[in-house]
Amino acid sequence: MAKPLIFNRDVEKVLGFLMACRLSIRIKIRNDLVKEQLQWVLSYVQGKSADIWKENIIKDLESGNLSYAMVEEFLSDLKQEFGRENNETMKMAELRKMEQRGKTIEKFIQEFRRTAKESRYEKRLLIEEFKRGMNRIIRRKLMKAE
Repeated sequence: MAKPLIFNRDVEKVLGFLMACRLSIRIKIRNDLVKEQLQWVLSYVQGKSADIWKENIIKDLESGNLSYAMVEEFLSDLKQEFGRENNETMKMAELRKMEQRGKTIEKFIQEFRRTAKESRYEKRLLIEEFKRGMNRIIRRKLMKAE
């Protein structure tokens, strides 16, 4: 049986990750305690800001501020946290972090457009975020151009 792939908050992969977890739990660890099943799922949540989310969940579980009667409740919460419902917010955050750096301007434009499509930003805010992410040299040349 294939193990779930590491999940790092990628919205596009959340449903596949959840399905792989459900299958693995049903086949391999269905008789384990809920706590052990949660820990198993969390062991596959790694990287990016997913580590911060995981750390917070573990603290809440250990302190008793959060508990689950069934692992399915936890998987539903994970889907709500990282699923399409939060996609707009995540895309807005991605836009704020985007920088051209060593990429060509054409590649930066394509990446920016792909991310911008799923954000709630309007035209003016998109323009400001795009300008902010561009290399300073290019931004200055554009500002000086007629």
